[in-house]
Amino acid sequence: MGTRERRDRSNKFDHELRVLFSNCANEHLQKPTSLCLTAVGGYGRGELAPGSDLDILILHDGFESQGAISNFVNSFLYPLWDRGISIDHSIRTRSQTREIARSDIRVGLGLLDIRFIAGNEDLHSDVSSDAIESWHKGRDGFLPQLRKSIQEREARFGELAFLLEPDLKEARGGLRDINAIRAIEKSGVVTVSLARLAESEALLSNVRDVLHGDKKRARDQLLLTEQDRIAKIMSFKDADELMGEIAKAARAVDYLMDLTWHRIESAKKGWFNKSKSEQIGKGLIVLNSEVTIEKNYEISSDPGIGFRAAATAAQRGLPLAIDACILLAENFTPLPNPWPKSVLDDLVSLIGAGNSMIRVFEALDQEGLVEKWIPEWSHIRFLPQRNVLHRHTVDRHMLETAVRAAALTRTVKRPDILLVAALFHDIGKGYPKRDHSEYGEELMKPLAERLGFSKVDTEQIALLVREHLLLSAVATRRDLDDPATLNFVIRKIGDPELLQLLHSLSISDGEATGHAAWSDWKAKLVSNLVEKCLSVMAGVKPVSQPDLIPSGELSAEIEVTIAKSSENTDGLEISIIARDQSGLLSAVAGVMTISRLNVRSAKTRTTNNIAMMRWQVEPDANTEVPSVEKLVALIEKVLSGESDLASKIEERINNHRNYPGIPTPPPLVIAANDLATNATIIEVRMHDRPGILYSVTRAISRFGVDIKSAIVSTLGAEAFDTLYVTDFAGEPLSSERAQLLATKVENILITHL
Repeated sequence: MGTRERRDRSNKFDHELRVLFSNCANEHLQKPTSLCLTAVGGYGRGELAPGSDLDILILHDGFESQGAISNFVNSFLYPLWDRGISIDHSIRTRSQTREIARSDIRVGLGLLDIRFIAGNEDLHSDVSSDAIESWHKGRDGFLPQLRKSIQEREARFGELAFLLEPDLKEARGGLRDINAIRAIEKSGVVTVSLARLAESEALLSNVRDVLHGDKKRARDQLLLTEQDRIAKIMSFKDADELMGEIAKAARAVDYLMDLTWHRIESAKKGWFNKSKSEQIGKGLIVLNSEVTIEKNYEISSDPGIGFRAAATAAQRGLPLAIDACILLAENFTPLPNPWPKSVLDDLVSLIGAGNSMIRVFEALDQEGLVEKWIPEWSHIRFLPQRNVLHRHTVDRHMLETAVRAAALTRTVKRPDILLVAALFHDIGKGYPKRDHSEYGEELMKPLAERLGFSKVDTEQIALLVREHLLLSAVATRRDLDDPATLNFVIRKIGDPELLQLLHSLSISDGEATGHAAWSDWKAKLVSNLVEKCLSVMAGVKPVSQPDLIPSGELSAEIEVTIAKSSENTDGLEISIIARDQSGLLSAVAGVMTISRLNVRSAKTRTTNNIAMMRWQVEPDANTEVPSVEKLVALIEKVLSGESDLASKIEERINNHRNYPGIPTPPPLVIAANDLATNATIIEVRMHDRPGILYSVTRAISRFGVDIKSAIVSTLGAEAFDTLYVTDFAGEPLSSERAQLLATKVENILITHL
């Protein structure tokens, strides 16, 4: 596997085609020299992958009759097709080729790599010259088409660096983008450093070769199921290391592509390729619409110039020149410990620049400068996240979080702390035996002090890193009307300003992760939690849990109301009040399942032997919402044993199993006595499917314990159910019994997968 193998593979086919072409031409053509066989595209570049098509163009000068050419082509191609060789071929004259290249950019791009194999070499030379000339003269029309095609591919295939199962050829930052950059360079509109692509192209091509394998499958998508095998063949430690290197390669391509388009736009506006420069700070100039370092500036005497250049570029919305980054790397001067305040200020300015920060940060990272300044960055650089909720590698996710945090700096009193915590909140990831939040706190303390923060500020940043998941976890899994929940958060955070910082960090982290992990509903829950905690911190006593029971006696054993949801425009809110009895929650959960009412969230509480439930549900498409009377009747039948609920739910679960799904972790059930609730908390986390709450509550009821309340959440494709249980005397379970219950529930859920 490698460039030599691809070249040898191309040469082998060249020889075979050359002999066959010559024999067929002599047999069927009056003038064999009137035709020319050429290779285009990847075959033209001599980069033939095991599963690639042979892209050939047969040129003729118009001397032979159409019948003679058809006979020649058939005799030439059929032996190859009979052997299963995949060929993409065209037959044209020089003028036809020139005409179609002007109207079809794909043909024009392929001709830029045209290579002679056999026949009339002058015909090849003429067509090759035409292709280059047409590309040069028509670049003002071709380049916008090329950019549009690149954007369309990105929309379809995504970004190679951040995908769990990327397409090595078509995704952004892949092999087709490398060819596009070559084409841009051949247009002559700007100079492109193609040497920077060599390492990336070699890796992506080698991985593609292994993926194609001996079976010569022309599939370029690197599936999860293939990654371990390919990592082993290519002598990587594991699939994560392989995917990290692929991300690194793709980001190098993507960075150069972005910079190239910026230079093209600048050239159109007359800003690029001009020698005039503008002084914008000590040692810094704007040249060709990029921030760079003044010629002959003494970098070694100014170790802070790197961050000053980066901050200036980001704040002005300009790229940081590649030459400046190379110069900084070649003349690297370590920063003192702690960093001077001016350097810390520049770091904060860089982070706070929002979207324009990413391009500048990427430029520094491409030359290895970030890990030289911040060694802790090395471990998470290009580190993949095998989690369907995440869109990005760890380092890119932290940059995206910082971008979101930059939009929230006016909501807090210490934006510098927010921005730095956002940039480094996942710095502890990638250490399998350590909790990433706790280890992140350990790493953050010396790092923050080295950056120049005071001890007090350092403690706050470290706390934010340790607790960056706290608000989301509590808001979606605990009872926000319980004073103990609020006190739990307050004890951990302790300070109103710090809580506001954590709130902004939670929003930034959630938004950067994506819609699957952060929704309007979740944002509202987190905001509600923060407001309640701030009120308590301000001296406002939290209200007790609301009674929720209407005044007077129940008019019936079960009362149901159905209304349009205030939280979801497509949903319903179903309120149920009933006399408590064994199996009530399980029965209601089961009725929701068989009625095809998908539970998005729910809250239940039992007080004075009266159960109150509020369900936020979304009906399946084309599902008729049951009436109040029908719901009451269904619940009563289940409670009386007249309805075989278990078999109906099992049928729905089996129907769900009929559809293929993505790999997901097994269910996790946790038991704990905390939050001073005087109850045992059973927390269930698993991939969502029908009947989860029914299975959980049924198992708990049969264990001989009482369910006092429950909080149910569905976040994207994940279910988070929290149940507060006690023994029949109203006391928490012993640790041993609680763990036994958790194991029982977990086993039941696993058997139903």
